[in-house]
This record gives sequence, C-alpha cells and structure tokens, in this order.
Amino acid sequence: MADHPIIDVHGHWGPWFFAMDIGTARENIRLMDAYDITIQLVSAAEGVVYDAPGGNARLSPILESQPRLRGYLVVNPNDPDAAAADLRRHLPSGLWSGVKIHTGYPLRPIDSPQMRETFAMLNEFGVVILIHTWGPDILVLPELLAQNSRLRVVAGHMGADRWDLAAQAARDCDRLYLEPSCSLTETMRFRHVLAHAPIRQLLFGTDATLIDPAVAFGLVADAAPTREQEELLFWKNAADLFGLHDQLANLGN
Repeated sequence: MADHPIIDVHGHWGPWFFAMDIGTARENIRLMDAYDITIQLVSAAEGVVYDAPGGNARLSPILESQPRLRGYLVVNPNDPDAAAADLRRHLPSGLWSGVKIHTGYPLRPIDSPQMRETFAMLNEFGVVILIHTWGPDILVLPELLAQNSRLRVVAGHMGADRWDLAAQAARDCDRLYLEPSCSLTETMRFRHVLAHAPIRQLLFGTDATLIDPAVAFGLVADAAPTREQEELLFWKNAADLFGLHDQLANLGN
C-alpha cells in the first residue's frame, strides 16, 4: 500500500470499442483500489471516440455519485461552439477538473487551424487541457500556450515515441505538463523525461481503463525516482495544478 496519495490524471469512464469487458464506474474503482489510486480524473470514452456532448452528459451523474472520480469535459476541435456550450453547462457544477482533447479520432493535429481556434476558445475559460500527443507535433504546444496565457496543458502520453521532444517542450514552457501513460513501454522513456524535464511539470497518469495501471507504475518504477520526486509526481503536482487539496482532505489523505 502506498504511504502517500496517488492522483491519476489520465483515466476514462465507459465502454470502449476494443475487446474488453468494461463500462461501469465499478471497473474504475476496482482498478483504483487494486493500485491504491486515491483520485482519478476521467473522460467519457464515448465522448472521446464519438459524441462529445453525449458522453459528457452521461458522465456527469457518475461524477456526482463517485467522489474519487473527477471529470474532463471532452472537447471536439471540429465544433468549438458546441464545446463552449458544454463548458458553460457543466463547469459550474464543480465536478470537472478540465477538458480532454483527442487529436486522432477527430482527425485534427495539434497544429491544425481547428485546434488553434479551439485553444483560443478555451483560453476564455482558463481551463487545464489534457491533450493526446503522439510524435513531434508536441513541439507546437509551447507556441499555442504562448498565444493563450490562461491555459495549462497536460501532454497525454508525453509525446509517445518522441518523449525526448516532450522533455524539450516542457523545458520551453512552464505551463506544459507531462504524464507517462502509453502503450509504448521502452524502459528509457520515463528515465529520460525524469532526467531532462522540470520535476514540477511531471504528473502520473495510467490511461485506465483502456490500459492497466501496472504499465504506468512500471514505467515510473524503472526510472527510480527519489522520494521527493515520487511525491511530486504521484500527487503533489497534480493537487496543485487541479486544486485537489481539499478533495484529498475530504477523502482522508
């Protein structure tokens, strides 16, 4: 059992189209209990792959009933007006910690005009964005953040096969954060990022329930962080970024 809280900043709720027997919040809680995860930030799988407003609406009552889950509102960069309406509808509830943007399913890379328009819209709300990153376009994020001063961004998968560029991008912008969850498990990935990126910009994410948390925990363990680094990575940085200190206290952590 961990002797400190663990905040998972990259989780999902709901069924996937992959061959897995998942779908309810019970699976999220089962995995959280198995790995001593205290709080998990989740987006609706349905919203990520198909229907953002529908997925957000269906996740809302789940968040009300599960105090260990916090939500990301899924934003489709093809429809920033609908996304803005969803933020105005849901954010006042206090159940949501930020927004989730995928680049693959809507077919809009980070440097696309649609993504730039979406970032400008989100800047009005001053939210934290978890965005799917995979490859060299992670280097576009410091530029987008320079243009949108109220935003902070978590680079999901920390660039995947370009973790070296992710570390560089984080050094270039103190509002860009990295989390290690990924289906790529090369041992050097997180070792390199831990050595070359600012420690206050590193977070812990698992991509559960799509990927078993064991993968992310293994990547971190392989990097052999110090005790101080471990506490910042597993919970302190996320608690500061997402304002989760009160929720941790309410949960007894």
